[in-house]
Amino acid sequence: MTTELSSTTLDDLLDRARKDYEALAGRGLSLDLTRGKPAPAQLDLSDDLLSLPGGRHTSADGTDVRNYGGLQGLAELREIFAEVLQVPVAQLLAAGNSSLELMHDCLVHALLSKVPGAESRWVDQEPITFLCPVPGYDRHFALCERFGIDMVPVPMTESGPDMDVVEALVAGNASVKGIWCVPKYSNPDGTCYSDETVARLAAMETAAPDFRVFWDNAYAAHHLTDELVEIADLLAACEAAGNPDRVFVFGSTSKITVAGAGVAFFGSSAANVQWLLGNNAKRSIGPDKVNQLRHVMFLRDADGVRAHMERQRALLQPKFEAVQRILEAELGSTGLAAWTTPKGGYFVSLEVAEGCAKEVVRRAAGAGIVLTPAGATHPYGDDPRDAVIRIAPSYPTLEELEQAILGLTACVRVVGYEQQLAV
Repeated sequence: MTTELSSTTLDDLLDRARKDYEALAGRGLSLDLTRGKPAPAQLDLSDDLLSLPGGRHTSADGTDVRNYGGLQGLAELREIFAEVLQVPVAQLLAAGNSSLELMHDCLVHALLSKVPGAESRWVDQEPITFLCPVPGYDRHFALCERFGIDMVPVPMTESGPDMDVVEALVAGNASVKGIWCVPKYSNPDGTCYSDETVARLAAMETAAPDFRVFWDNAYAAHHLTDELVEIADLLAACEAAGNPDRVFVFGSTSKITVAGAGVAFFGSSAANVQWLLGNNAKRSIGPDKVNQLRHVMFLRDADGVRAHMERQRALLQPKFEAVQRILEAELGSTGLAAWTTPKGGYFVSLEVAEGCAKEVVRRAAGAGIVLTPAGATHPYGDDPRDAVIRIAPSYPTLEELEQAILGLTACVRVVGYEQQLAV
C-alpha cells in the first residue's frame, strides 16, 4: 500500500494533511459511524407497520394472535421469508425481534443440553473453540467471550473464509464446535461466499460430530447495486452431503422494517428445529405474534420484501457511493489505504497502513468523528496488524457522512505520513 516518496514531498503532504485535520477539528463536529443502524428516513419507510394490525387479531389459520402459544411463529410470515433465507417453511422459526438473541440462546442450549449428534453437552467437553473469519462481526466475538469459548481467527478471501485453513482446523481438533459466517455481504468487508465455499462447508470432515455452522444471513435482501447477488443454499448442501444437522441459519427483519420491533428467524434441519423448540418452551410460551401479523400485512409476500428493499436501497446507495467517491479522491493516489466496494450490506472495510488503525480512530475522535474501535473486527479486539477500520455509512445524513469521511481521510493521511517520516 505504501508509495515511496522523498522526505521533502512527505513533509509537504504531512503539512497539508495536518492543516486539513486542524480545520476539521475546529468545526466542532459530532458524528457517529460506530454501528450499522438504519437512518430515521429508512425507519420512516415502515411507518405504516406501526398502525397495524388495526382491528384484526387472527392469523391465516384462525389463531388468535393476542393469546399464548405458537412457538414456531406464524406460518404466513415464515412463508414470506423461507425464500429469502433459503429454508423450507416447516424448518423455519419466527421468533422475537433479535437474531442475536437466537444465536445467544443456541450457544446456551448447546452448552447446557446436547445438540443432535452430540455425545454430551458442550459444557462437559471444554475447552470449546469457534473459528472466526476475520475481519468479522464484533458481536459474534462478544458472545464467545461471554461464554468462555476460545476463538481462532481464519483469514477471509474474496470467496469467503480460507477453506484450506478451515478444513485443516475442523478435521484435526474435536474441540472446534463451530464457525461464525456472515455469508452474504459480510460484515464488514461485503464478501459473498462462493458456491465452492458453501459446498466445502457442507461436505468437510469434522472431528466433532456436533460441529455447527452459525450462518448469520443478516443481509440476505440488502442489495446496493443492480447486481442482486445470490449465494448457494447451505442447508440443502448439508442435507445432500449427509450432514443435515450441520447448519443453524439466522436472519431478521431488523434492517428491513423497524430495528427495535422486527422479527428474527431460525432455520435448520428438522432435528435441530425440534431441539431449539424444546429448549425454548422452557423459557417462553410464544413469541409476539401481533408483531408477526403486522409484518405479514405490511410486507404481504416475498415480492413485497423485494419492493420494500428497493426503497431501502434508494436511501442507502447514495451514501455508499459517497464513501467510495471521497475515499478515492482523498486516498486513491496516496498508497496509504485500501478499501472494499461492497455490492450490498451495511459496511465498508478500510485497511490502513499496518500499525495505524488505532491512531487513526483516536485522531478522528479528537475531531468529533466516532468510529468503531480499531480491533473490533477481530477476536478479543486484537487486530494483530492494527490495520482494519469498519465504516458504517447508514445512519448519518448524506451531508454528515461526507463530512465524516473527509475527516477520516484527513486522519489517515496525517497518521500515514507521520509513520513514513518516522521510518
